[in-house]
Amino acid sequence: MRLLTGSSPSSPKDSFHFLPQSVFAFGSTVLVEGYDKESSVSWVHAWTVADGIITQLREYLNTSLTVTRFGLSQPISSPAVASSSQPSSANKCQSVWQSQLSDKSAPGLVLAL
Repeated sequence: MRLLTGSSPSSPKDSFHFLPQSVFAFGSTVLVEGYDKESSVSWVHAWTVADGIITQLREYLNTSLTVTRFGLSQPISSPAVASSSQPSSANKCQSVWQSQLSDKSAPGLVLAL
């Protein structure tokens, strides 16, 4: 954190380079993935963007990230269908994106949107 905020004196061995290798956007979410070869660190940023401004940033280091969208499998067409008696099997998780640069032995994480 000290390195990212600039409160630590930087030396070549302490430097970390955020060079994006892939960018994927859907809706208000932007996923940026990269790998710092010198530090052997893979990273993923998940940005939430509103009116061209990043309003939220989530950062994941050395983690295999899978992004899923959780929702109804079919659109709700009437108030009767939207009642609490709707079967839970109508809910589903749809995989939207998966990191490619993380080490296969890295812990996995699912980010549900």
